[in-house]
Parts: sequence; structure tokens; C-alpha cells
Amino acid sequence: MHPIYDLKFEFNLRFKHVCIEAIGVQLPTEVWSSLEVENKLLPLYQRLKLPEGRLELMSGIAQRRVWAPGTLPSTPSIASGRMAIEASEIKPEDIGCLIHASVCRDFLEPATASRVHHGIGLSSECWVYDVSNACLGLLNGAVQIANLIESGVIRAGLVVGTENSRPLLEQTIQALNQDQQLTRKSVKPAFASLTIGSGSCAWLLTHRELSPAATPLQFAVTEARTEHHHLCMSDQDSAGAGMQPLMETDSETLMAEGIRTGQAAFDRLLHETGWEREQIEQTVCHQVGSRHRIGMLEAMQLSTERDHVTFPKLGNTGSVALPISVASAVASGDLRPGMRAAMLGIGSGINSVMLGTTWGETKVAGNVDLILHSPAS
Repeated sequence: MHPIYDLKFEFNLRFKHVCIEAIGVQLPTEVWSSLEVENKLLPLYQRLKLPEGRLELMSGIAQRRVWAPGTLPSTPSIASGRMAIEASEIKPEDIGCLIHASVCRDFLEPATASRVHHGIGLSSECWVYDVSNACLGLLNGAVQIANLIESGVIRAGLVVGTENSRPLLEQTIQALNQDQQLTRKSVKPAFASLTIGSGSCAWLLTHRELSPAATPLQFAVTEARTEHHHLCMSDQDSAGAGMQPLMETDSETLMAEGIRTGQAAFDRLLHETGWEREQIEQTVCHQVGSRHRIGMLEAMQLSTERDHVTFPKLGNTGSVALPISVASAVASGDLRPGMRAAMLGIGSGINSVMLGTTWGETKVAGNVDLILHSPAS
């Protein structure tokens, strides 16, 4: 047998030379409260006699933000990417990889990363491509860049993404109001679409020699339960398709199976890090809603008091939800240097990516303060 077949492959990752140098955040200024969304659904609510306040009560989401009509995802991505670079001591020409990793993108082709690369002004030698994995895209991109840094291929890389919820919200509201066959039961698969929000985030990762005081990215684990890939699906996204942004979600089953997937990934993270649950001082989960958060933390036996949330004010911002929430935790003072932190990502598919680190001096730039200073409803 060839020697390579005798190797035991390890799919968990440990990094010794990778740091999160800076985070850039760009949030829209236009806010839609859950009550305003319900007002837009007045024909449906009246016909089905749905109680006002149902949306916020069921999700814990008081509001979400939307980009101006016609906004291309690459435009806020350029802004958040620039913010991360400008907050650091890294020059644009030193960035060896750019990954655009959100669900939303400008076109089927070329890669949205191409316009972002041009807009930021990165080197012609830079690796440039898109990555997509539902709500895990940015975390997957961060791990890919970390591997490139760890292996010595590059010294710095940028993963960035922008989610644009406006088309999905508008199309969902229109479809629900027009469909006279809907019942209280059949309307449920569209509920998750009404919780989606917009935002943009960029993580700048570097070799620790360039950023010795920054946060080391130490551990990464993954768990795939893809037998559940059908539980949350959008319309067909292929050349010639209408690409109308509608989505159907079996929310109850997705939540249950997502929690099981996350619990398995978290057990692996504890094994890989050698940490006890009580030693984790701050957690940041994917931002879906109140029921998902409570279920996740209970299954993992983690405290809600040590978990930072943004979904009440931002809704579910997809792939940028956890990355933005990390920036918010830093800006609010919940996540401070020296604290052990666990980033607990879950995405439809179902997949999970979780990161572990002892936080350092990572810089945060942008208008993340909109989360801290805006009213919850």
C-alpha cells in the first residue's frame, strides 16, 4: 500500500501563525421594523386574521436594515473591505487573497470578488474568487485564507461579503399578499424570509509576524449533516433562470437538526481546544432568532449571559451575521483582549463551522455603533 493511504487525516485545524488583524463593518441606514413589515402584509394578515406583533414575538427580531434599491453587493463590500485595511497597518498591495463570500452576489459571472478587488485596488498577483456556503461563507473564506497564510503562500488576506435582504423581503411580501390560497399552515415556510436583514463585513487576516498583538485564529472545526440539505432552499440560481429571490424553509426541522449539527461541532471544538465549557468567556452564535439561540446554548450547556447577540436589531444577516456580531461584541466591550472566545457558526445545508481563539487587539472600523445606539424597536 502506498504510504499516503496509511495516513490518518485530521479535518480539524490548528493555526500557529494566523491573526485577525481588523474587521470592517458597513450597515445600511434604512430600518424596517417588524411592525412595518406586518403593515406591508396587511392584506394577508386581514384575510388570515393573524395577530399584530406575531413576527417579533416568534423571532425576537424587532427590526432589520435594508440597502437602497439597486445596491449591488460589491459596493458595500468595497467599503467594508477598505475600512478593515485602513484600520490596519497592512498595505493593499500586501494582500495576497481576496474572497467574496456572501450568499448575495452581483452576477452569476464574473465573480463578485473581481469588482471588489478592482474597487479596493489590490495587487494583480492577488488570488481573487467567490465562495458560497449559505450563512457560513465568510467563516469558510476565513479558514481558506488562514490555510494560505499558515502554509506560507500569502502573508495577508481579506474575506468580505454583503447580504442584501431588500429584494427577498419585497418579493416575499408581494407573493404572500397575492396568493389567495395561503392558509395559516401553508404560510409558515415563508416566515424565515421575513426575518432577513442586510449588512456588510470584512475580516483582514495576517501572518502573526505582521500583527503580533492581533487576535490569533487558533482553532477551526467543521461538521457536515448534508442529508438535511433540502430544509432551506431558495429558487433556482442558474443561467437563464428567473432568479426571483424567494425561499422556503422548514423552520422547525431546520432548527432541530441545526442544533444537533452544532452540538456535534461544539463537542469537537472542545476536544480540539482542550477547553472546558466554563472556560469559554464569550460566545457568538449565528444570528437566527431567539428560539434558535436559546436552543443552541441549552444544547451546548452554555450561558446566555456570555453570548453576544445582534439579531434583535439586524435580523438574520446570513453569512455576515456572525462576523458582524463579533465586531459588535468588541465595540460593546463584551469581547476583550485575553478572553477565550468561541464563534459558533451554523448554515443551511446543514453545515457547521466553529472557531476558537483567545482574543487580542483586533481593530474594528465602520458604523457598527448603529447596533449599539439604535433602539431595539
